[in-house]
Amino acid sequence: MRGPGAQTERDESMAGSTAGRKLRGWGRLIVVAFYAVAMAWVESACVVYLRTLLHRVDPYQATPIPIADFPVAAELLREAATLVMLASTGWLAGRSWRGRFGAGIFAFGIWDIFYYVFLRIIVGWPRTLFDWDVLFLLPLPWWGPVLTPMLISVLLILLGGVMTLHDLKKTALRSDRAGWAAFGGGIILALYAFMESSIVALMKGGERIGSQLPTRFNWLIFILSLALMSAPLLGMFKTQPAGYAESGSRNA
Repeated sequence: MRGPGAQTERDESMAGSTAGRKLRGWGRLIVVAFYAVAMAWVESACVVYLRTLLHRVDPYQATPIPIADFPVAAELLREAATLVMLASTGWLAGRSWRGRFGAGIFAFGIWDIFYYVFLRIIVGWPRTLFDWDVLFLLPLPWWGPVLTPMLISVLLILLGGVMTLHDLKKTALRSDRAGWAAFGGGIILALYAFMESSIVALMKGGERIGSQLPTRFNWLIFILSLALMSAPLLGMFKTQPAGYAESGSRNA
C-alpha cells in the first residue's frame, strides 16, 4: 500500500500536468495569432500594391475591378492560396478535427481584422467601418461594408479560441448538430449578403460583374446570418448535464 505521501505526489503531478496543458494551449494560440498578424501584413501590402497600380485604393468607384488590366487568374489563385495557408495553420496547431477547425477559424479572424488595421496604417483606408470593400473574388466578387467581415472575424476568434483551448487541454466541450447546422446556414446567408449584387449581375448575363457597384447592403440577412453562426458558441456555454465533463475528459 502507498502512504499519504505518494497520494500527495500524484495529486501534485496531476495538477502540474493540467497547468502545463493550459499553458501550452495558450502558447499555441499566441503563436497562431502571431502568424496570422504577420500574414495580414503580407496580405495588406500585396493589396496596396495592386490597388495602387490600378488606382483603386478605395475600391468603391467606377469599374472597381478593371478586368482588362487585372491579372484575374493570379489573384484568384492568390486568394485560394491564402485560404490554404490559414487552413494549414489550423491543421498544424490542433490535435483533433475540432481543434484544427478552431485554430483555422481563429487564425482567419485575426488575419482579417489586422488586414484592415494595416491598410488603415499604410494608406489611410478604410476611412470608416462603413466604407464598401471588395472582400473576395471567389467564386464571385463579394461586397460589404468593412464592419461586416470584422464582426464575423470577432465571432470566429471567440469560437475558434474556445474550441482550440479545449482541444489542447483535452477537456470536454458541449456542442450539438443543430448548432453546427445553424452555423452552416449562417455562412450561406452571409455569402448571399456579400454576393447579392454579383449574383444579380450574373443573372443578367454577367457582363457587368466587374463593374457592378452595390448600392445597398442587406443588413437584415447579415444580422440573421451572424446570429445563426453564433449558435455553436452559445451552445458551448449552456449548462452541461451531470457527468458530462467527467465522461468527456475520459474520452479525450
